[in-house]
Amino acid sequence: MIRINMFSQADTVKGQGVGSAYNELINLLRKDLTDEFYVTINKYGNSDLTHYHTINPTYYANSFSPARGRKIGYVHFLPDTLEGSIKLPGFAKKVFYNYVIDFYKRMDQIVVVNPIFIDKLVKYGIKRDKVKYIPNFVSREEFYTEPLTKKNAFRHQLGIPLDKFVVFGDGQVQQRKGVDDFAKMAEANPDVQFIWAGGFSFGKITDGYNHYKELVDNPPKNLKFTGIVDRAKLVDYLNIADLFLLPSFDELFPMSVLEAFSCGTPVLLRDLDLYKAIIDGYYMKGQDFDEMNAQLRQAIKDKSLLKKYQALSEQASAQYSEEHLAKIWNDFYHEQYELGKKLGQIH
Repeated sequence: MIRINMFSQADTVKGQGVGSAYNELINLLRKDLTDEFYVTINKYGNSDLTHYHTINPTYYANSFSPARGRKIGYVHFLPDTLEGSIKLPGFAKKVFYNYVIDFYKRMDQIVVVNPIFIDKLVKYGIKRDKVKYIPNFVSREEFYTEPLTKKNAFRHQLGIPLDKFVVFGDGQVQQRKGVDDFAKMAEANPDVQFIWAGGFSFGKITDGYNHYKELVDNPPKNLKFTGIVDRAKLVDYLNIADLFLLPSFDELFPMSVLEAFSCGTPVLLRDLDLYKAIIDGYYMKGQDFDEMNAQLRQAIKDKSLLKKYQALSEQASAQYSEEHLAKIWNDFYHEQYELGKKLGQIH
């Protein structure tokens, strides 16, 4: 049996997609692949494969130990994707960004969740053959279509009329997520209920913290900020939503979109190139506020459009399901084990 040790602090900060992706993988390995792998978390004994999910300095230090076996790094962000998320002084930003790339270069193998980042890593000096694309996924046991009775009961609990059109979005409250456009759309559509689930995972170093704190404290009347919502509760919000809206300016492979797909919720996104490689054709899109707002107005008027994209969400969910990804991860870890044996990294 192959020994895999996971090094991660991904789930210590609530409301981050990195933590959701990490937990999904751990659950998959412990449920579907228990006969293949012996998985430990944050242990310092010998392992065949060590999979680093976060880039903590202590993990960088222990990556020099031969006990780690073959080292696998998970890329959930690059320096440019942190712009608009955290605000650091110029010198600190340069040091941190250099550290991020140095950490990735320490790895024997890199896994990216979006193929568009392969070329970017190559530009940072990482060999192309050391980078593997494996998409995120969502378990249908956690995110699924609820019965109408449960949807109606949750609407009643929130005080939302059954015939009210609901737009839902989630993620950290920050510039990169397009929260300003989300709030602007609420102001432009007073007849629609908008809900944003998420908070300030980075605290006061969140880029534009004071501005977004003011917005959260004084939102438009038809916009509700819930704060960070437990993942088990997100399924209820996604099921009462007529439309999931994520106006982000930059993403890798947002777990929130996969969660919406898995619930059969129609999706509207900003038209970003990085989505085209992974989910093109499954969602409504707009280049800017005006186009996204026009798509929303069209969806409100045309119920057949919502039905079309509900069906497309269900199709996308099948492509990024736990069952499909179990085979991909199984093959990947076995390939890494054999390569590690060949190179003398595993004893």
